[in-house]
Amino acid sequence: RELLPPWLVIVAGLTGIVLLCVSTKDVPVAPLRTKYGIVLDAGPSRTILFIYQWTTTQANKTGVIRGCSSCPVQGPGVSSYSDSPQNVGNSLEPCLKWAQKEIPAEQHSQTPLYLGATGSMRQLNLTHPILSDGLLAALTVALKSSPFNFQGAQILSRADEEAFNWVAVNYVLENFFKYDWRGQLVPSGKGMAGVLSVGGTSTQLTSKVEEEKQALKEGVRLQLYGQMHSVYTQQCPCHGTQQLRSRLLSLLIQ
Repeated sequence: RELLPPWLVIVAGLTGIVLLCVSTKDVPVAPLRTKYGIVLDAGPSRTILFIYQWTTTQANKTGVIRGCSSCPVQGPGVSSYSDSPQNVGNSLEPCLKWAQKEIPAEQHSQTPLYLGATGSMRQLNLTHPILSDGLLAALTVALKSSPFNFQGAQILSRADEEAFNWVAVNYVLENFFKYDWRGQLVPSGKGMAGVLSVGGTSTQLTSKVEEEKQALKEGVRLQLYGQMHSVYTQQCPCHGTQQLRSRLLSLLIQ
């Protein structure tokens, strides 16, 4: 099994959002032209703006991502603005202006813009739901004021986040499709890789399963490249890097 470097998984982490959204729309066959999509990955420690590109080329009615660039938002993660939600929009402004320069002006109104918040916002929503709602409202106001086609700001569930990571990793490994000798897209014929995601407090193992073998009460079903994939995430609490470090220190002290 080949291992992906951590930076590559991070860069590709929300590719799955764009792939799933592109798959729901019928794109004209001609003419071929570049389209753009923007995803704001609002993680625990910081937010990163990703620009994705694709053309009208499709593989079994699913878009093919051709490349991306990114802009790290200065400052902490969005959950840190829970006491001052009016400032969260200002933190995103420099990267939004950067995106306006990267994407042709005539494409701005057609470029979908999404924000997906993960771990720290999930925690804030559990402990202080009013504060998290206020933050999402402030983010919505700020992103709606941009020239892009704002599609929503939401807190991703753990299952959805890990499913998107699974899509991204298998996309990078070309497990969904490949280019043949004629340069055309064809099924890869390879199996799907599982993804082991090691966080600070827990570890998640995400893989494709056969529905007749395992019930997916908390699983995610994805329609990608002409096939239906049932993805399930197994949680391993207390097996993250911080927890393992604490156990190691405890053993050393003893």
